[in-house]
Amino acid sequence: MNRIELKNAQKARRKLRVRKKIYGTQGRPRLTVFRSNKHTYIQVIDDTTGRTLVAASNLEKELSAVKNTVADAEKIGIAAGERLKKVNIQKVVFDRNGYLYHGIVKAVADGARKAGIEF
Repeated sequence: MNRIELKNAQKARRKLRVRKKIYGTQGRPRLTVFRSNKHTYIQVIDDTTGRTLVAASNLEKELSAVKNTVADAEKIGIAAGERLKKVNIQKVVFDRNGYLYHGIVKAVADGARKAGIEF
């Protein structure tokens, strides 16, 4: 197993370890974060029906000026939090998706908290 395969396998194990403890319901859906080198994506998922309730990323027109940095990731979290309030959702379960709770992932969570969402 080369270095890249090992790294991907370790991330998959971390992701499964987190996901076996977290489950999103309709009253308290799961807010998950995915980050690539260029973009950050947020989805709020109801696992009972398997539907995405709210999504936000910096690929959208209104968030296209947001870079993939820690300082700007908070703006994506705020946008997702405001969209959750429009759908009358106040509480979510945070899914860090195998990433460390640090940097961009933490900034997204802080942004959602600033918008009034409880974890």
